[in-house]
Amino acid sequence: MVADFTHVNNLPQWVRETVFYQIFPDRFAKSENYKVPGVFAPWGEKPTRNNLCGGNLQGIIEHLDYLEDLGIGALYLCPIFKSNSNHRYHTYDYFSIDPVLGNDKDFDNLLKEAHARGIRVILDGVFNHCSRGFFQFDSVLELGKESPYANWFHIKNFPLKAYSGEPNYECWWNMPALPKFNTENPEVREFLFSVAEYWTSRGIDGWRLDVPNEIDDDSFWQEFRRRVKAINKDAYIVGEIWDNPSRWLQGDQFDGVMNYRLRKLLLDFFLSTKENIQSGWSKFLQELVELSKTGFGIPLNLLSSHDTRRLISQPNSSLKRMKFLWTLLFFLPGTPCIYYGEEIAMEGGKDPDNRRCFPWGTFLSEEKNEFFHFFKDLIAWRKKETALIYGTLNVQLEHDSLCLQRIYGKDCIEMLLQRVKNGFDFEWEITKTVKTC
Repeated sequence: MVADFTHVNNLPQWVRETVFYQIFPDRFAKSENYKVPGVFAPWGEKPTRNNLCGGNLQGIIEHLDYLEDLGIGALYLCPIFKSNSNHRYHTYDYFSIDPVLGNDKDFDNLLKEAHARGIRVILDGVFNHCSRGFFQFDSVLELGKESPYANWFHIKNFPLKAYSGEPNYECWWNMPALPKFNTENPEVREFLFSVAEYWTSRGIDGWRLDVPNEIDDDSFWQEFRRRVKAINKDAYIVGEIWDNPSRWLQGDQFDGVMNYRLRKLLLDFFLSTKENIQSGWSKFLQELVELSKTGFGIPLNLLSSHDTRRLISQPNSSLKRMKFLWTLLFFLPGTPCIYYGEEIAMEGGKDPDNRRCFPWGTFLSEEKNEFFHFFKDLIAWRKKETALIYGTLNVQLEHDSLCLQRIYGKDCIEMLLQRVKNGFDFEWEITKTVKTC
């Protein structure tokens, strides 16, 4: 069974050659060289839904050498615009950097310093909903149906119930703090497109789009693509899609999606210790081949994110199994994305525990130092092998093992996976990885 990943119709080819690193800005790094008024939680305090630890853009800048040395080629930053939440998905000003993170000068400096190291930067675009503090929504709160922005949102009746009782307007997951935009309104569409154009013109390298499936309008994302690509034809547009992504991967909307389907497949199958081997192979093969048939796009492959448990904290996980899963992920088609701290096996359960502060200064214990260097070598391996970057995927079942091949012209790399008995459980092993042509 062969899957062809060579279809490139107007895709940013740099993405294929890149390893991404996702940063949750409040928890990655805090520089003392940036001062902002306010009292923040101590660095490393247990994360809650509301506490702010004060991570900032200057902190990211000061650790770019670390990221470059690790082999990172692109940063995906969770939202950085003005917001009264630690995750900043409650945007109230789309044209300003959150002052806790920094200012325009810090943002420009981050782009400059990252680009100087060959590291690209994509931003998180939250265009389905905004914050109660968003100017236009605040106008509706104050003026009711007389507000010039009353039709910017899906309002059922007045006055708005934004702070008590059941919200009488559409909002994300029925959270009153997150009113949903009326994207059928031409003024709203133009506003959101202007946000995308503004930051793309400032020099970013693409957008990660938050819950884009909830803007159920292909024409919106088609126009979004046209506007962004007109400024930067090599911008990477990647959507947060958890289900079948084919609708958005027709060449006229996104360049790829966050590959949560692949993540689920790998974790369900390879962290299981009891599944019958024959039915397991069949299920895995069928789903892997189905995933591999997506014709357009470069998926962003991940094993964890700010919305999931960290890999080491998954049931049945271990450093050994983490090594197996990361090696397999780096072997498969698509571009790998590392959630900050995975390279040192940071722990973290469900949200918000998966958003802990990076433990700078104490993170390389002897065991984790070995894992860190494994990770660094893994990144270097993928970046040097042309077949892993551009190759098609061939899958072959051989008795009780699975042979995966990446083939690009005369370059071919083969990986053999085998399930072996380990006491009362099963353990997965990569028995060989060789260049065969």
